[in-house]
Amino acid sequence: MNAPVSITYRNLRPSEAVTARVRNEVAKLEHYYERIISCHVLIEVPHRHHHWGDHYHIRVELGVPGNDIVVRHEPSDRGRQADIGTGRLTKSQETAAAHKDIYVLIRDVFDIVRRRLEDHARRQRGDVKRHSQARVPLPV
Repeated sequence: MNAPVSITYRNLRPSEAVTARVRNEVAKLEHYYERIISCHVLIEVPHRHHHWGDHYHIRVELGVPGNDIVVRHEPSDRGRQADIGTGRLTKSQETAAAHKDIYVLIRDVFDIVRRRLEDHARRQRGDVKRHSQARVPLPV
């Protein structure tokens, strides 16, 4: 990559393993688009009052010519699973259990970044169809 990757940690200790995983994921992005200008990754634990594990927040800012791609993952406090019998949503049900694992979250966030980067590359190549504004009258 031409520009260095900057990784910022907030409210947690920097980890060499996490840093290596992030750098590996950024290196994979070059496969899809070679003209990446910059990449900044913010990894944080917003507060420490959770009773069962940490919920990580990740923000990726990818600089590309003509645009910036920004993806962030901030899990909500409210669960999304419905109680089967009543159809009610309960706060005690946890759906983001996989995102307590920082490595799974990094993989998921960079999958979103990759898809957005592929879309950006398609638009720049002109592979995206544009609908014409002129309307053709329908035959009667």
